[in-house]
Amino acid sequence: MVVEINGKSEEIPGSVVLDALNAKHIDPQMVAVELNDTLIEREHLGSTPLQPGDRLEFLFYMGGGR
Repeated sequence: MVVEINGKSEEIPGSVVLDALNAKHIDPQMVAVELNDTLIEREHLGSTPLQPGDRLEFLFYMGGGR
């Protein structure tokens, strides 16, 4: 299925948000996920379905600052 991930069209296997994270080798504990501009709770990543053309944003936590 083709979805948009962080602004780039990508072919991913599977049918739920967690499948997209696994395909990209991303630990679900290290990222916040938006699906079509809606934040998805971690406990729902494995049950939230994806449709062709959906827009995913993976928001990574970064440390640092002064």
